Amino acid sequence: MQIKINDQLHYLNEPYPVYLQDVLDMLVPDLRAKGVAVALNQHVVPRALWPQTRIPQPAELVIITATQGG
Repeated sequence: MQIKINDQLHYLNEPYPVYLQDVLDMLVPDLRAKGVAVALNQHVVPRALWPQTRIPQPAELVIITATQGG
């Protein structure tokens, strides 16, 4: 299985993760709990739906972290 996260390609072996939360836990273990948005194939997925959102093939994730600035 191939998953692209922020333009970086990852190859996963079986058993493949089924849900978005599982993929994030596996490939982005230091992901912060607040200030993060995730888009799956160009659709933002609310955090509450990460554990039940299935990963399709192909899958492309974009992870956006909010930052402060002025």
